[in-house]
Amino acid sequence: MPNKRILLMASGLVFIGLAVLLGWWYRRTGGALSDRDAMLALMPEEASAVAYGDFAQLRASPLFAELFRRAPQPTPDSDYAQFLQATGFNYETDLDRLALATERQAQASLVFAVAEGRFDRKKIEAYASKYPSLKTADGKTLFAVPMSGSNRKAYFTFLNENRVAWANDLSFFFQQPRSNLSAEWRERFLRLAGTPLFAVLRQDSGAASALSAAPGGLQSPQLAALLAQLQWISIGAKPDGNLLHLTIEGECLNENTQRQLKEMLGGLAVLAQIGLNDPKTQKQLAPGLREGYSQLLQSADIQPLSRGTSKSVRVAFDVTPKLLEAAQTANSGTGPGTNPAVNAK
Repeated sequence: MPNKRILLMASGLVFIGLAVLLGWWYRRTGGALSDRDAMLALMPEEASAVAYGDFAQLRASPLFAELFRRAPQPTPDSDYAQFLQATGFNYETDLDRLALATERQAQASLVFAVAEGRFDRKKIEAYASKYPSLKTADGKTLFAVPMSGSNRKAYFTFLNENRVAWANDLSFFFQQPRSNLSAEWRERFLRLAGTPLFAVLRQDSGAASALSAAPGGLQSPQLAALLAQLQWISIGAKPDGNLLHLTIEGECLNENTQRQLKEMLGGLAVLAQIGLNDPKTQKQLAPGLREGYSQLLQSADIQPLSRGTSKSVRVAFDVTPKLLEAAQTANSGTGPGTNPAVNAK
């Protein structure tokens, strides 16, 4: 028994030591939120969907570095080219983090965003000074900039030297300040901790109808009915070496919906695999692209989850470099991944 008593005492001392250490760290940092949490806490409570991207982390990923290199370089419009020349801010290299919320309304979707990066505040404010400005309730300068190709205006203000808030509606800047985002949003953001790219959508976001109308054989009244019963949909992407881990989780309120959704998604995965092995598909689909889709389906893991009254179905799968490369080659219509017989038709 002495050994057991000593072990319990040692465990207690370790626990106390950890508690003291955490308390010291909390006081030292003032309980400050991380950049991610601080930005997400500013999202409006009524949002239909919230998306977050840690582009600094993504740029450090070999996979995303290759994707950025391969991605077509769009020609900037005249307004952005002028902004880039005047301020020196380039979102491809200077934007580190972005949190964005959309709110569906009858006439239009409202958008609110908080961006963090390397801004030259003096240059940006000088560029915006040719447009009207006003003061917010806390004394910040709010600039009203015309939106390209529209009669509407966009509004932005500096929250600090490295953080900017932007919206397409003035009301976002005059709402009552909140100390904390609702527990519902915070719980789902916490589940996605460590995921550099994600989106969380509420039932009223229209995500169900958009997903059920997606191409690739997903048009199904049964699937649409099941998706319409989801209360939340979370989508996350996380690079891991040369793989991209994707997860999609749909939450509902009853086990029957959970079971039906799991069975339907599993059936769709099986049908998709059978379709890839069909001789007609093999002739129409480039070999590299077909192999990439096959690897994607083989990695798919569909699991039911229960958290109290919430019932979920999570689909996880890996996107391989082969699929990304083959998809780009297929889009360009050239290269070893294309099927000459199909291209000739």
